[in-house]
Amino acid sequence: MNTLSPELKHFLEAYDQYVLAGHREPDGDSIGSCLALASFLARRGKKTILLSSGPFKRPEIREYEPLFLSHVPETVSLEKTALVVLDCSNIDRIGDAAEGLEALPAAIIDHHATNTADNPVDYVNPASPATTILVQDIIESFGEKPSREEAELLLFGLCTDTGFFRHLDTSFPRTFESTARLVAAGASPKETFLHMNGGKSIESRFLISRILSRLQRHYDGQMIVSWETLEDTEAFGLEGRDSDSLYQLIQGIQGVEVIVIIRQETADNCTVGFRSLHRVNVSKVAQSFGGGGHKHASGLSIPGTIEDLLPRIVEAFAPDFPET
Repeated sequence: MNTLSPELKHFLEAYDQYVLAGHREPDGDSIGSCLALASFLARRGKKTILLSSGPFKRPEIREYEPLFLSHVPETVSLEKTALVVLDCSNIDRIGDAAEGLEALPAAIIDHHATNTADNPVDYVNPASPATTILVQDIIESFGEKPSREEAELLLFGLCTDTGFFRHLDTSFPRTFESTARLVAAGASPKETFLHMNGGKSIESRFLISRILSRLQRHYDGQMIVSWETLEDTEAFGLEGRDSDSLYQLIQGIQGVEVIVIIRQETADNCTVGFRSLHRVNVSKVAQSFGGGGHKHASGLSIPGTIEDLLPRIVEAFAPDFPET
């Protein structure tokens, strides 16, 4: 367990109400972090408001959408209220839900390597594989243990960002120690796996097969690129997306180091997902296009089309493959 700064402990005790918000297009780590921290603060007598700009695209988080507001209602007083930004680097990453919150005292809890926050009340640790681990640190630093519900949410977020521990190597013994405490508190790895991976639609498998059929090999097969068109989304819906399964299948191809998936979200805007297996730091390339993330998993949203962006992104990885 990491020791919490006195400034953050004071921050989490000083206000009557906390607005908790994660990044737009939330995932399990963002949602699990917000919900677990909200539960813990409520146990300590604090009021909480959960915010998210959405959309809740991922099937495994859709059940939590009713718990989040898209904005703070005008009827809610923000006196003696502070903002906690989770799983992203600043208030801008929250999206539209952040409107009107700029003047609130704020703390950031995040694990992204591209986060440069240095406020004394912030808790930023790029060595942590998930923000939920940092929330667990907060709970335990107050001398408390996660409740069963909190432990389940924390394990859910951790498994989301680690690919159910597939992305971890020998650098993360503390993570498994933390996980053991979550299991002891009542979180079931089996049920978490079923929650994350069960109930997929047949459309999700059709969409994966379509994206796989377009795979392009670059740099002697060390980089693989594919894409999803607007027509694909219209045919299979947002609920058809199963990025984790897609990346798993491509990572199993011999010789692959980097994977890039480009999705045409609107006629003039794309999202891009980056993954690497070993040596390439994809967050550097993502950051060069205005995105961010981790060494082995990053992403971005960017104006443009698949046709325009694909060659630019492939070229951006040229320094990582100098011998090809």
